[in-house]
Amino acid sequence: MSFVIAHINRLIDVYTLLDVHIAVSESTWLSILGRKHFNGGLSNLKARNRWKEEWKANLTMAPRIERHTGPEEDREEEIHSHQSPSVSGDDDGVEISERPPKRRRLSDSESSEDDPFVPQQPLPTLSRIKKKSDLSAAKGPDRNADQPDPVTAKDAFAMGLQSMDSSFSSLGLAPWLVGSLSAMAIRRPTAIQRACIPEILKGRDCIGGSRTGSGKTVAFAAPILHRWSEDPFGIFAVVLTPTRELALQIFEQFKAISAPQSLKPVLITGGSEMRPQAIALSTRPHVVIATPGRLADHIKTSGQDTIYGLNRVRMVVLDEADRLLASGPGSMLPDVETCLSALPPSTSRQTLLFTATVTQEVRALKSMPRPKDRLPIFVTEISTENNTTIPPTLKQCYLQVPMTHREAFLHVLLSTDANSYKPAIIFCNRTKTADLLDRLLRRLGHRVTSLHSLLPQSERTSNLARFRASAARLLVATDVAARGLDIPSVGLVVNFDVPRNPDDYIHRVGRTARAGREGEAITLVGQRDVQLVLAIEERVGRQMVAWEEEGVSIEGRIVRGGLLKDVGGAKREALGEIEEGRDVLGRRVRKLKKTR
Repeated sequence: MSFVIAHINRLIDVYTLLDVHIAVSESTWLSILGRKHFNGGLSNLKARNRWKEEWKANLTMAPRIERHTGPEEDREEEIHSHQSPSVSGDDDGVEISERPPKRRRLSDSESSEDDPFVPQQPLPTLSRIKKKSDLSAAKGPDRNADQPDPVTAKDAFAMGLQSMDSSFSSLGLAPWLVGSLSAMAIRRPTAIQRACIPEILKGRDCIGGSRTGSGKTVAFAAPILHRWSEDPFGIFAVVLTPTRELALQIFEQFKAISAPQSLKPVLITGGSEMRPQAIALSTRPHVVIATPGRLADHIKTSGQDTIYGLNRVRMVVLDEADRLLASGPGSMLPDVETCLSALPPSTSRQTLLFTATVTQEVRALKSMPRPKDRLPIFVTEISTENNTTIPPTLKQCYLQVPMTHREAFLHVLLSTDANSYKPAIIFCNRTKTADLLDRLLRRLGHRVTSLHSLLPQSERTSNLARFRASAARLLVATDVAARGLDIPSVGLVVNFDVPRNPDDYIHRVGRTARAGREGEAITLVGQRDVQLVLAIEERVGRQMVAWEEEGVSIEGRIVRGGLLKDVGGAKREALGEIEEGRDVLGRRVRKLKKTR
């Protein structure tokens, strides 16, 4: 019987800690303890009656706590006034001394450290911070001393303000535009975007310079779409770019960002038929993304009805402005002037220039005379670490190679353990070299594709799509792929030929280590390339380091593996294939595709 009474006392203690009124009928206790104790073990009527009397006596002596709405001091005195006497059992004569019930501390004024039965309740956040030193002194060294303090409401409010300041909504963009950028995982503006977007929304002309991969496309696309959504009409903006691939990339980004709206962009580039493009221009699209040469051809030949919508353009963008405004052989400046002549004058439109390398030609535009009613040109050049124009996460290396065996060194370099899995872009100075490397590396077992001006536009587009989709690991290209292309998976850039212009080097290596990612650039240096390398190091402000990989000797692999013979045979086959595709005058013959 004693174990039953002890069990009831424990239940009473539990209900006492829960601060509830204990008023339980006999039938309830029967249901709690189980009928079998009364029907089987306590079948004797006398024993059952004796158990009832003991149970009632124990219940009478138990503390009865009522709900109380008075001061906490009265409740505490009422709880402390109850004492639980010992209970003895008649059957076994064993006296059971019940321990005092656990009590809940209702006030911080009364110390409960002397009571071992009162658990230490966690203090509120502010109290925990204030009493941290006291508790640590009483209990000894705290294991969680290295953990940061809880964030207070003031800190959380400051963090919230900082988050608001770093969002696109704080720059003044429309809510639908902020939501569209967020859906594309573009939630926080970069430095060039924070600097340029508010000024562009004010109507100022802008010259923005920032290193590759810093988000210059969004810096001009977002304000264009914001202002277009306020007053959509005709051809609102014209974007000029130097390469077809960059124009296609900007065209796709405009479509993606403007997905919630009914924007009608059009792509005008070479390599495609002019008639469909002329029809698209005549339908008054909202944004025209074009290369200067093809748009100039439409202005000259397509008629006034086709280009009439260009007379009302409000915003003009020159992306990669240093290339568009450069003079010399192959200059695009005449075509750019033709395009600008068909647009409204500079006094009635907004002009935006963006580039990764701000040249003297670009800076000279700032000093041009302007009307008094026009705001001054906003010029920003986002500073980088150590005043360099390349990402700090980019590792620059050089590899000394003999000029006659560069292909063999390239093959071994791409086959090392560190580089065998990386998507890589191999840059060449000439299209013939790129074509040869494409065929050579394919015969050596590499998954490779190419991108250069000798290819038709459809093949250039498909090859770039294959590389983006990782169907090809290597992309052999000329400088047509050096500007603007955003392929985040690229982890390695190889300069098979050292670029003659240091600015071209900056754009080449900018295809990797984009948006804070890590990347590596390796330049193959021959006997005659030392001066070019020194000029590049002076331009970027950082020196290249000698390439090395633990346990790898490229010269040893070439000699011991007999790779010179394999690479030489593959090179002869590639040259023979190129010669088979030429006529007697040496012109390239494009084979007709078989139709199924």
